[in-house]
Amino acid sequence: MNRRRFLETTGLGAAGLLAGAAQAANAPKRPNVLFIAIDDLNHWVGYLGRNPQTKTPNIDKLASRGVWFTHSYCAAPSCNPSRAALMSGMRPSTTGVYDNNNDWRRAIPEDKPITTTFRKAGYTVCGAGKIYHGSYERRSEWDDYLENAGKDPEPTGDRGVGGIMFAPLDCNDEDLREWKIAQYGIDFLQKKHDKPFFLAIGMHKPHMPWNVPRKYYDLFPVNDVNLPPYKEDDLLDLPATGLKMARPEGDHAAMLKSGRWKEAIQAYLAAIAYSDAMVGRLLDAFDKSPYRDNTIICFWSDHGWHLGEKHHWRKFTLWEEATRAPHIWVVPGLTKANQRCDRTVDFMSIYPTLCDLCGIPIPPHVEGKSIRPLLENPSAPWELPALTTYRFKNHAVRTERLRYIRYADGGEELYDEAKDPYEWTNLADNTEYAPRKAELAKWLPKTDAPDIGGAAGAGKEEGMPINKALRQTKKAKREGTRKAAK
Repeated sequence: MNRRRFLETTGLGAAGLLAGAAQAANAPKRPNVLFIAIDDLNHWVGYLGRNPQTKTPNIDKLASRGVWFTHSYCAAPSCNPSRAALMSGMRPSTTGVYDNNNDWRRAIPEDKPITTTFRKAGYTVCGAGKIYHGSYERRSEWDDYLENAGKDPEPTGDRGVGGIMFAPLDCNDEDLREWKIAQYGIDFLQKKHDKPFFLAIGMHKPHMPWNVPRKYYDLFPVNDVNLPPYKEDDLLDLPATGLKMARPEGDHAAMLKSGRWKEAIQAYLAAIAYSDAMVGRLLDAFDKSPYRDNTIICFWSDHGWHLGEKHHWRKFTLWEEATRAPHIWVVPGLTKANQRCDRTVDFMSIYPTLCDLCGIPIPPHVEGKSIRPLLENPSAPWELPALTTYRFKNHAVRTERLRYIRYADGGEELYDEAKDPYEWTNLADNTEYAPRKAELAKWLPKTDAPDIGGAAGAGKEEGMPINKALRQTKKAKREGTRKAAK
């Protein structure tokens, strides 16, 4: 090669390297992810309007910044299977993780969760609080994790009604572990990070016990508290398995007998308000950080909660109260402010959507579908319903209009949510709706994996015959009505 040719060649090579470096420098950076999970928060948030008593100014402010869903549902109405499904991208009917006593790590290899996928893509993955169910953790998925946020103070004296635990605390906000969990996120956002990050912050409240500083109870004077809509004969049209899940002879009968229904509602609202305040601290720090303009916020709760609706307390059912939960997305450059989306989604969409938004290939095992089209245009067509599973072969299919439940023994429920938002009238035996049931049944899982073991099992919570259960409930109501109304 002559000198002239050599210089031409090396010049072109240098030019190519410079062009490549300039292109890399100008390439858009991958967005960060702020992943906020709330435990046991049902749809009692201000922007959804389900309960006008609630006070959630910080969560409402977050919703006003992006897209908020009115029909968003969990994969399972129980902490462990809900979180295992969301984080792994695999439904309970695929993994066999159905209950809180199932060790999800036995069914979900380390290469499957979203944390691993993001780490392989070059993200720093850190977290604090409750992301997975607390009984089962796999710290090897994380670059850093707050191991111990301490314990909350214990109340003195009264602690609630049976298993429904609540009491005001004479302490400060910072005395609860939520403060430290939020502080982990605040401190993280104040540091310089050379790589994109996936920061997961999981708040425990309003999970029981609803023990929070007294000032949050004072926001909801008990005499002003309204009970949720309630129908005394609501359970008469349920199949046997639905009644077993309701268990009216359990928490609800005890609550009616105690006359403290309003106090329990007050306590749940107080716990929500405290959690909202911790979310506010985190978001204030985020807004002051250098990451605000290049960070996706994904906000969710693992499932809903009953507070006496359908004679039931807690989650553990396939009805609206247990399965519906808040869901908010803020995506810089994509979402517009305060956009309401009425399309029906479930939380299996979170994993693929985050991959889609961050330019990461969606792993083939992921069962959900990216909702990016809905984030771009909340009115876009969307045909997929939400699917929720509770224990083996019990499923609910939810569309914008209908909820169809089929239990393992063949029992069915069908509700027209537009006309009957509290699900008081079971239409499953109405022949007029037979074609709709058939359409909805097509969305049920094609396979139902065996329970992986270690679960309590549906048979452990046997319900009594429906007439006896209702008689006991009515008796408890007569005994407790006067007290509850005080």
